Amino acid sequence: MSNEIRIQATARKANGSGEARRVRRAGRLPAALNRLSRATETLQLNAHDFMMATRGQESHQMLVVLEVEGQPVNALLREIQRDVITGEPIHIDFGEVDMTKTMRAEIMIRLVGEPEGVRTGGGVLTQMTREVLVECLPVDFVESFEVDVSGLNVGDSITVADLKLGDKYTLLTDEDEQVAAVTEPEDETAAAPAEAAPAEGAEGKAAEGGEKKAADKKPAAAPAADKKAAAPAKK
Repeated sequence: MSNEIRIQATARKANGSGEARRVRRAGRLPAALNRLSRATETLQLNAHDFMMATRGQESHQMLVVLEVEGQPVNALLREIQRDVITGEPIHIDFGEVDMTKTMRAEIMIRLVGEPEGVRTGGGVLTQMTREVLVECLPVDFVESFEVDVSGLNVGDSITVADLKLGDKYTLLTDEDEQVAAVTEPEDETAAAPAEAAPAEGAEGKAAEGGEKKAADKKPAAAPAADKKAAAPAKK
């Protein structure tokens, strides 16, 4: 692997959220390593060393050498769980990989070039898909795929099926999924349709007319009272 990332890890003796909080208070990060044997090891990493080792990495998945108690393990960093407020990592998930067998990984899509439709047509470039799921050998894993969008005109788009990644990668993402498109710019000067306003004085006249009609309207006549009480029915 080029630009090899090595991360030191030690075993955690206990599990649970309470233990994870204790590990964080000590300046370390709780982590888990899913072994090829399907067993899961609970680990802890030095938080500062982890941040330094992964600094500059844009993709959330990366191939690393995880040194567990001094023993190197080739692993894919699959997920970094972050604090919703601070954005700081709070838990790391790794998966052991066999360097001779294919693995599944999400690889970032990086758009390069200025679309013709943006440069000369005033269009707007929008990226819909930022990562694709692929199957490849660990040695062929890369941080990102570059996709040239300079030839796109207004109305043009690129789908996953259009990506040319080579024979080393098998795409698992839906081929119909759009990656990027150049669209017409929205007309920000166009005013929203105004609600129909009553003509000047019409509102007052309407109200006045309504009051007049209400005043002119005679109340319904009350039913006349019977002069004689109804006689009781004969038995």
